[in-house]
Amino acid sequence: MSQTTSDYSVHESSYVDDGVTIGKDTRIWHFSHIITGSKVGERCRIGQNVVIGPRVDVGNNVKIQNNVSVYEGVTLEDDVFCGPSVVFTNVTVPRSAFPRNTADAFSKTLVKRGASIGANATIVCGVTIGEHALIGAGAVVTKDVPAYALIYGNPARQHGWACECGVPLPKTDGTTLTCNDCGREYELLENNLLQYSENLTLAAG
Repeated sequence: MSQTTSDYSVHESSYVDDGVTIGKDTRIWHFSHIITGSKVGERCRIGQNVVIGPRVDVGNNVKIQNNVSVYEGVTLEDDVFCGPSVVFTNVTVPRSAFPRNTADAFSKTLVKRGASIGANATIVCGVTIGEHALIGAGAVVTKDVPAYALIYGNPARQHGWACECGVPLPKTDGTTLTCNDCGREYELLENNLLQYSENLTLAAG
């Protein structure tokens, strides 16, 4: 780690441009590039061959695995997980002969707190992925994803709900869903969104 400081570590093969902010206890591994104007929060793990920026915000405790490019227009909130080779886009109708590479041409993509995106998934720009959503490997996401939704396929469709801990919730005919792993309880509302139960009692252990 040639750029080790008291706050963060950067492998000697990686580049961090001027005008970048990196939080405490973040580690950046081999052959990665953090581009001017980007902010990377605390306790992040940036894998091999990752490009972030320019002007991208990455929250705290974010894990970005190998071969991911997070382009301008994409925001990752706290606790987001991006599996290997996740693809983000930022231009809806790219043309080599008609470049659209200015900030006002980029469609915004927001990945909210706690969401996980599986390996090789493609996130088409202009969508919002809700809190704690779980995106399956290889999914092609073309529209907004509700909080806690479990989605996969091409194009990606919802196939259920996922707990905050990441385990798919068992299907039920009622309106209450309980995680078999951690005991968190949820309520399925009429508008098809999953709400965290206020009177939650976690399972022992």
